[in-house]
Amino acid sequence: MTIRTASRPIEATMTDPSLGLPTITMAVPMPGFPAHRDFVLVRLNDDGLLYAFTSIDNPELRFLVAPPEPFFPDYAPEIENEVFAALNTKDPDRLLLLTVITASKEETTANLLAPIVVDRDSMRAMQVVLSGSGYPVRAIMNRNF
Repeated sequence: MTIRTASRPIEATMTDPSLGLPTITMAVPMPGFPAHRDFVLVRLNDDGLLYAFTSIDNPELRFLVAPPEPFFPDYAPEIENEVFAALNTKDPDRLLLLTVITASKEETTANLLAPIVVDRDSMRAMQVVLSGSGYPVRAIMNRNF
């Protein structure tokens, strides 16, 4: 199933954690972080383009993430049925995709190969590796943002 998430902004279900942000629970732990299952999204800029995906158990563990649409408008990966089953949903409109960002002085890249998929209603998530998709691990992001 192809997923586009521009239909509903992140803020429709996610706000600042100090205001009672819902916990996002990883249905399957992120690779390399098996002990961390509960996260929150902390908005980092007024435009709502950058967020910190922050562990509740260890707030120092956080990942810079962004919705892909503003940076990669044609990004619409195929999500396997197993992901829908793990998130306990069948509706692609309920899903939010987040790409993990790596920022440096030279360039900023997004991992399009392994987005974090969040069910907006249940707040369950998992990082999905899109094997065979051809999406890059380090897609260069537009500097205008």
